[in-house]
Amino acid sequence: MLPPSPLANELKLSRQSVRYASALSPVYVAVVIAAVFGSLTTLASSTSSNDHGIGLFDSQSDVGALRQPGVGVFDESSHTYTISSCGENMWLTADAFHFVWKKVSGNVTLAADIAFPRPGKNPHRKACLIVRQDLTPGSPYADVAVHGVGLTSLQFRDAKGGTTHEIQSAVDAPSRVRIEKIGDTATISVSGPDGNLHASGGSVKLHLKGGYYVGLGVCSHEVDTVETAVFSNVELSAGLPTPTGTPTLQSTLETIAIASTDRRVIRVAKEHFEAPNWSPDGKSLIYNGGGRLYRVPVAGGDPVEIDTGFATRLNNDHGLSPDGQTLAISDQSQDPHESMIYTVPVAGGTPVRITTNYPSYWHGWSPDGKTLAFCGRREGKFGIFTVPTTGGPETRLTTAVGLDDGPDYSPDGRYIYFNSDRTGLMQIWRIDANGTNPTQITSDGFNNWFPHISPDGKWMVILSYAEDVKGHPMNEDVTLRLMSLPDGTIRNLTRLFGGQGTINVPSWSPDSKQLAFVSYQLVW
Repeated sequence: MLPPSPLANELKLSRQSVRYASALSPVYVAVVIAAVFGSLTTLASSTSSNDHGIGLFDSQSDVGALRQPGVGVFDESSHTYTISSCGENMWLTADAFHFVWKKVSGNVTLAADIAFPRPGKNPHRKACLIVRQDLTPGSPYADVAVHGVGLTSLQFRDAKGGTTHEIQSAVDAPSRVRIEKIGDTATISVSGPDGNLHASGGSVKLHLKGGYYVGLGVCSHEVDTVETAVFSNVELSAGLPTPTGTPTLQSTLETIAIASTDRRVIRVAKEHFEAPNWSPDGKSLIYNGGGRLYRVPVAGGDPVEIDTGFATRLNNDHGLSPDGQTLAISDQSQDPHESMIYTVPVAGGTPVRITTNYPSYWHGWSPDGKTLAFCGRREGKFGIFTVPTTGGPETRLTTAVGLDDGPDYSPDGRYIYFNSDRTGLMQIWRIDANGTNPTQITSDGFNNWFPHISPDGKWMVILSYAEDVKGHPMNEDVTLRLMSLPDGTIRNLTRLFGGQGTINVPSWSPDSKQLAFVSYQLVW
């Protein structure tokens, strides 16, 4: 066993660190030296856990199979944690990382500055703040992961043995990050240019039973390579009371890839905005907020208001013509202050009124650009209507008892899909474009709203509420689901806190590979 004082002088470690290091095997001490000096030593044995406290945390463990045992060292003088580990990945169903942890219960928040002290082999090496059900591979967890390349994400696995997914932050390489678990909701914050922490946007439901683990983790993303990260200014608060008072609504504009179901934040703000449309050129998203329309680059950036003239009380029923040159909007700024449909140039201008009767709520544009589909209330009854894009007489397509809403065309123009509660629960239906041949498409234990068909005609996205939810309210736990139109199978894309404003209108990317949507959080 190495004597403590020479190791302390050489590595400049605190007394607590030396007591911890000297209590380990010589093999483990070699890893400490490797962590500080960057030498890569192949080890023949592994220590999976120990009972020595390390700073704010109870202990440390390797999670999953590591070729070389990881190690964490706490320096009392600088209050830093230096963690070194190899590990193939922390992704999908894999777990291979070193974890410095504390067992807690209730609400928790953990924040830290994170730095990689030297260049690494793999740009996707990760340094993470983690909340995790247990120390076994495949455990449910959420983390804020800072990658060597700068990518920062809320990553999560919501079920034992499930697949890891992520919500990518719009901020790369933040100097400081935080993860919070309040109740069953996990969120992250990242530092901005001002150095202060700001909500990253997006949240996930994560139900951890009883006691669980919170702490710091490192994964090299390489089986045989050890990487090191330094965590400083670490702040840990556990057992926090549930917040009280009046929360603030936070909106997050996101995209989701339908193949991987990974999400990416475009914009997050403590304001209410809704219902993105994806431009036909794939470069922009258009959404409404505060009665106005805004355009923001898909790559991220500041939103720009679109001039809609006198129409300053827009709702979330708006969308682009197939050629991307014209917007259909639904506005209630004019007498008698009921929703009416207008068109306006995409670059902005004076609206042209299309519908004579009201209220009318736009939802779909025919592929040939000649017809608008909308939901309207006439003589107290809602139904699906069409009207020429140049204005003129409207045509009623549905007359069923109940609510028919959310009409959208198939890409070939043959069908109009919509949601209807004519059989009890809200379900998805389809009619021919002339209103004939009504056909029920979904029949399950959800309330399904707002069907939108992908541009390639292969997929239909729907917004699903629980069976006991009436209408399509905001601030509910909802699920975006995807139906394969060739075979009718449905799978979950993602669960989120949202509802009204999430995907009221068409939001597919032109290549049919992604969707845009808005999620919400109530923050204190």
